[in-house]
Amino acid sequence: MPQTIVELLKKGAAANQADKFRKSNLIHLPAEGTLVISGDLHGHQRNFERVTTFADLAGNPDRHLVLQEIIHGGPKDSQGDCLSYRVLFDAVRLKLDFPNRVHIIMGNHDVTYITDKKVMKDGKEMNHSMCVALKREFPEDYDQIREAMRELLLSQPLAVRCENRIWLSHSLPADRHLDKFDTAIFDRQLQDEDLIKPGSVYLLTWGRKHSQSALDELANKLDSDFFILGHQPQQQGFNKVGDNLIIVASEHNHGCLLRIDLTKSYTMEELIDSIVPLASIA
Repeated sequence: MPQTIVELLKKGAAANQADKFRKSNLIHLPAEGTLVISGDLHGHQRNFERVTTFADLAGNPDRHLVLQEIIHGGPKDSQGDCLSYRVLFDAVRLKLDFPNRVHIIMGNHDVTYITDKKVMKDGKEMNHSMCVALKREFPEDYDQIREAMRELLLSQPLAVRCENRIWLSHSLPADRHLDKFDTAIFDRQLQDEDLIKPGSVYLLTWGRKHSQSALDELANKLDSDFFILGHQPQQQGFNKVGDNLIIVASEHNHGCLLRIDLTKSYTMEELIDSIVPLASIA
């Protein structure tokens, strides 16, 4: 089993890189089919199942699915440590089943795992907690699995650009860091310094509380009309911010997803009407 997990993660990393819609660190989706967008999952197995049930990729051959922020949170082992890597393994299996239609984008918790930094959630340091649980379950192959997870998370694209001018990323740089943010990260090989503050991948995945002026500037830089993000907790599952941003959360009982038609343009009101509560999915 442990060696199978290592192989799974390595195949997942290769599939991330080989995605036919990927150009450098961006997924470019055409004006064809539909797209289901999940917010942060943070180890929530049941909501992962609801998202995949709704997406029904086998029954909808022209549908894409975007997942994000899978690790850190959710079920715990008998010692109270984080088992979210199990949902990550399931997401990789889904990616391998639908290699060009499942797109897992990089989040800030992924960045902290890759760089081996501390990250707090609900009063607990999550990297340590997850690694302790991983070592407890796979004591003989822990080092191999941990490194394969790092390679997998590093292989993820940074964002998704849709032909209908909708942009998806885990977050966007905060207002005070806009002048430090280099959009070249989407078009070149990433360097170690990109993932450490104040590197541009760090800024992209950690930003919060965006002003309308910052969103307008980013819309111009990224040539997009609307942003769909995760990262910022939303007790009711989603939130509209300003004129062109929706934040979606999927890690709790009020979580939501967003379904869009890639062939049409949207207004903000139409995007909000396309939000689906996960509790409504059997």
